Amino acid sequence: MMKAQIGRKAPLLQVSDWVQGGPVNFDQLSGRVVLVEVFQVNCPGCFLYSLPQAVDLYQRYFDHGLSVLGVATAFEDFDKNNLENLISLLENGDVVGETQKMLERQGKLMAGRLPYRIPFPVAMDRLRKRQADVSHDDIAAFINEHIPDFEQQPEIYQQKIRQQVQQYLDSLTYRAETFELFDLKGTPSHILVDKQGLLRDCAFGAYPDLETRILDLLRE
Repeated sequence: MMKAQIGRKAPLLQVSDWVQGGPVNFDQLSGRVVLVEVFQVNCPGCFLYSLPQAVDLYQRYFDHGLSVLGVATAFEDFDKNNLENLISLLENGDVVGETQKMLERQGKLMAGRLPYRIPFPVAMDRLRKRQADVSHDDIAAFINEHIPDFEQQPEIYQQKIRQQVQQYLDSLTYRAETFELFDLKGTPSHILVDKQGLLRDCAFGAYPDLETRILDLLRE
């Protein structure tokens, strides 16, 4: 499948389970602006900043033409970032791991649980178990994508980087399809699709201008 490109038609989300709401995808939301909030269950920043921001935007702009979807992904900590914990989160407000520790420390939990419900549809990213060992081509492709001046580095540095990349790729038990399809860099990530179904932004981390961007797209 072709990777997502800004300005092109957004490829459909590749998810395994709609845990809440749905199933719904870009092709069913024509004429609406769509924000996809990509998070991991074990991601403190997702729960401190981006999910509250997404809930707020959903509540204020749904009636003005904004749809918000949540996709729980997993590119690490596969024992925590799984379907079972996502279901517990959505049904009971249960949080785990680093998320639980950070929210507890900051006084953001009530009786050990998330004090608000996520109101929009949420799905689990489709995870596929890696079949083959990591190849030299896999390592080269990763380096090529993430370390632009690799060839200019001393040989000893190159060897060290190759080893580190191999260890990292070996640690990835699963591949998360939507995460890879949109070439996301981590969580939280925000995918913005306009009324015509074109991908307008893919951003990682804090996104203070998100509301402004959404308002611009709603006016188009």
